[in-house]
Formats: sequence, structure tokens, C-alpha cells
Amino acid sequence: MQNFEQYNSIITTGVYGSAIALILIGLYAVLIKKHLIKIVIGLSIIDAGVHLLFVAIGYIKGGTAPIFSPGNEDAVNKMVDPVPQALVLTAIVIGFAVTAVALSLVIRLYKHHNTARIDQIKSLKW
Repeated sequence: MQNFEQYNSIITTGVYGSAIALILIGLYAVLIKKHLIKIVIGLSIIDAGVHLLFVAIGYIKGGTAPIFSPGNEDAVNKMVDPVPQALVLTAIVIGFAVTAVALSLVIRLYKHHNTARIDQIKSLKW
């Protein structure tokens, strides 16, 4: 039983660590990179890291599905909260739409300035 607890602890730490690593990698891309496509990809990576973090926070060890049924009154205290999962599902759809709009803006900027690099767009006169 202790081996299972140790394994579960390692997995939990790995999930939280992966979420934080994704957020930091995306933040690096947004702050350091100069190409607009790379910045949009960085924002998408941050988005994925936040989704993973929300799902990990909403997890309850030994929790059951939130289905109420007769004779299952003891499991009410061990039910997993479905709200974080629903919010993440909604956020994935919104994130996809925001990424599509951001990429369309990058395309418009590229057609107007013939470049997608921030440092070259700033130096051009409108």
C-alpha cells in the first residue's frame, strides 16, 4: 500500500510540475521571441498549462463520479467536483477561438508590413 501512495505522490508532483513547466515555457516564448507566430504558439502553450493545472487541482484522491443514485449516499463526500472540468472544457473552446483570431491578425499584419517580426514592425512608419 505504501508503494502505491509513493507512486501516486510522484504522479501528482509530475502533473503539477508539467503544468508549471508548460506555463513557464509559454511565458518564455511570449516574452523573449520576436516572431508573432511563435508568440501565439507561446500563448497556446500557456493556455494548455493552465488547463492542466485546473484539472489537477480539481482532482480528489479516491473520488467517484458525481452521479447521485439510491444506495450511494456514502460516496457523496468523495465525489469529484465537475465544475473545474466543465470550465476547462469551455476554456479549451474559447482558447481555440482566440488562437484563430490571433493568427488571422498575424496574417493581416504580415500582408500589410511584409514581416511578422515585432522589432521590424515597430520601426516601420504607418
